[in-house]
Amino acid sequence: MLDLVCLGEPIYELNQQPNGDYRPGLGGDVSNVAVAAARSNADAALLSSLGKDAFAEQFREFWSNEKVTHNAVLSSAQHPTGMYFVTHDSGGHHFSYRRKGSAASHYDSADLPLQLIKSAKISYASGISLAISSSMAEAVSSMFKTARASGQLCAFDPNYRPALWDLETATESVHRLMGQCDIALPGLDDARLLTGLIDPEQIVAFYHKLGAKIVALTLGAQGVLVSDTKKMQLIDPITVTAIDATGAGDCFNGAFLAEYLRSLDVFAAARYANVAAGLSTISYGAVAAIPHRNSIEQRL
Repeated sequence: MLDLVCLGEPIYELNQQPNGDYRPGLGGDVSNVAVAAARSNADAALLSSLGKDAFAEQFREFWSNEKVTHNAVLSSAQHPTGMYFVTHDSGGHHFSYRRKGSAASHYDSADLPLQLIKSAKISYASGISLAISSSMAEAVSSMFKTARASGQLCAFDPNYRPALWDLETATESVHRLMGQCDIALPGLDDARLLTGLIDPEQIVAFYHKLGAKIVALTLGAQGVLVSDTKKMQLIDPITVTAIDATGAGDCFNGAFLAEYLRSLDVFAAARYANVAAGLSTISYGAVAAIPHRNSIEQRL
């Protein structure tokens, strides 16, 4: 049985280096999550659409090397693979997107491989998956309905990107989708914007009220606050010299879901993923620094 299926947009990355040059990479939050899960020994698959271009070829070769199943990722001759740039300054990392009209934005419910979704223990998507187009948003909702009707779990990261949609629309869409979600994986900054709340414990309670049975609220340099409705625990971060947090939340999500499926222990999964996310910040790029299980276990 498949562990995890992720629906959204893989996107080609150009990440600014200290000398000003841009390093190419293969990003997109759902791809990052699938890779992070695979590097923690989970069986992960992707659902999306790519252009018929050189970027798509690189993605498919990369996923094959990472042992991420991509048979159900479609190819479009009419629409390109999306792209984004990452720049860095004293305020952190910033994204500039070139993804309008991408192949993934044309994905819709009719493209879903229903049997694959029914065979996965967890279906995963994010706020970015909702934001890129109405057809992809409908596909996410349909995927979750299919998974839940089959008795499987659904996991969701609000992952709010102001460049993609306004806060009011995002809030309405994310909260509605959370009603179909078993595992909520919000980041603190996004959650504060979307919920209007400041206190982390109140935010966790808010997502439980929306329907999530498990909430893992990542707090950046403050660690992670995790709850299963019966118990809430703050897990301190590990000490690292962080230079690029791009994709750290995605790394956390993939590692968390992989470890939760292995151990069925929410708090052990959060401790494991907390280490994974910390290790992912020690070099540039969303994918290059995602650690493998042995590195995470050694640091634990």
